[in-house]
Amino acid sequence: MTTRNSLLATLALCAACALPAAAQAQQFFRIGTGGTAGTYYPIGGMIANAVSQPGKIIVTAQASNGSVANVTGISGGAMESGFSQADVATWAQTGTGIYEGKPNVPGLRLIANLYPESVHVVVKKGAGIKSIAELKGKRVALDEPGSGTLVNARTILAAYGLKESDIKPEYIKPNQAGDKLKDGSLDAFFFTGGAPAGAIAELASAGSGIEILPIDGAQAEALRKSSPFFAPDTIAADTYKGVGAVQTLAVGAQWVTSDKADADTVYEITKALFGDAAQKQLAGGHAKGKFITKENAVKSAGIPFHAGAAKFYKEAGLIK
Repeated sequence: MTTRNSLLATLALCAACALPAAAQAQQFFRIGTGGTAGTYYPIGGMIANAVSQPGKIIVTAQASNGSVANVTGISGGAMESGFSQADVATWAQTGTGIYEGKPNVPGLRLIANLYPESVHVVVKKGAGIKSIAELKGKRVALDEPGSGTLVNARTILAAYGLKESDIKPEYIKPNQAGDKLKDGSLDAFFFTGGAPAGAIAELASAGSGIEILPIDGAQAEALRKSSPFFAPDTIAADTYKGVGAVQTLAVGAQWVTSDKADADTVYEITKALFGDAAQKQLAGGHAKGKFITKENAVKSAGIPFHAGAAKFYKEAGLIK
């Protein structure tokens, strides 16, 4: 009887010890996205759902101010990963561009290049504004500090000979900007993100509609020369209700992390992202989900791949 009790006690102790070990084995991996009205947020949610492995790796998407804020969050350990425009990611990792002379993030690493982000410059239909140069003196939202859109907006305004002091700038998110455009208290707003963007689609379908200003010609060429991250892009006709095809520029959206992130976890997440189930979810869930393929993932990298992601791409024969 004593031996049996001792055995039961030992088994109970082993079971109790096993529970914390199992709990510790489960990894939590956060993705910093962007505002809820943009494209990063829904794409982040789709990816989190597609790559989570219950009991092993739980991936969650959280709203943020965007690219710069996500890089800062990764650097400070507030999140394990995040989405960033390719230009912001490269500048952060190399200490160039907006990070020149400021603390940079040499440990920033790439999980995957995701999809092209189109630059939208939105005005109310019939407002009589046909060019970015005509924004002079107008009330223009440039997005919040910490966003990649704000970085792009400043660069694009400069290409058209405008400084921030030449406009009446506001630093608000696209959904707030859309509300102000609708009620007439704003003339235009910038947004860099995958088309269609929820806030812009909603605005196009309401009231008098919208127009999107083109970024083309000599100014677009100058921008591409000064920033090789920009690529020619077309927002297809009827992407937004009543809006014809618009020539603009795009920059790559990337999923980045820290070199300190666990290599096995990043490998498993990358592998899951390009598995059949996740690919089907992404392709069916958003127009930009179709771009998230393993072949596109290794294009225009800009910064080093995380060791875990590199392991997957090497196994897939995509990098050496």
